[in-house]
Amino acid sequence: MSEVNERQPLGTPTWLDLRVPGVAELAKAKDYYGGVFGWTFADGELGTMCLLRGVPVAGMRTGDGGWTVHLATDDCDTTAKAVVAAGGTIVEQPHDVGDLGRAALATDPTGAVFGLWQGGTFPGCRLVNEPDTLVRNDLVTGDPGKAREFYPAVFGFTLDRNPDLPGFDFTFLRRQDGHEVGGIMGMPGAKSAWGTCFEVADTDATLAKAGGGTVDDTPYGRSAVFRDPFSVELSIIARP
Repeated sequence: MSEVNERQPLGTPTWLDLRVPGVAELAKAKDYYGGVFGWTFADGELGTMCLLRGVPVAGMRTGDGGWTVHLATDDCDTTAKAVVAAGGTIVEQPHDVGDLGRAALATDPTGAVFGLWQGGTFPGCRLVNEPDTLVRNDLVTGDPGKAREFYPAVFGFTLDRNPDLPGFDFTFLRRQDGHEVGGIMGMPGAKSAWGTCFEVADTDATLAKAGGGTVDDTPYGRSAVFRDPFSVELSIIARP
């Protein structure tokens, strides 16, 4: 279990939320994800909080975009300027969310959407890296070279290849302290998007609750990919 009670270092995936078209879909999303992950829900300034054992692990709100990862920053405005300087676009300008924090929404030069989160009283996901919580985010893109230039320029990431997957164009993203926070998967022709992966205790049991999907045994555990009722793709993994 990893409990988070303070701001995370620059570039760390620190919050994620699911955006669905309307109020009726939001109710449907609660039923679905509550059944898959055992979450309960509460409304707040960030929209609907998804709770595990009463602790926020994700959010939901009405809007477009599916699951959106927010990367940590100590200065949302400065990082937003760095996004633009590196060739990205700010879709939602930095704004305060009460005393919880300061947020922005951006696209990188490949077209992938991501958020920025400057924690105030709320650092982001309060539980990670345990069953039914966020375990990692990876960018899948048809233009990995451009992504590998952009994210280090904005967040100071260092890059290295993955020797466990020699047949794939995969690059680790590491914070300035060397900690791995995600990766970039080059896939010719793919639409650029940040993927979300949740850890689970049992991949097959969770996939059955989700309605089925595609299973794969990897060097890191048994994983699966599926789509929710809104055709939003996400993945799960049971780690050894």
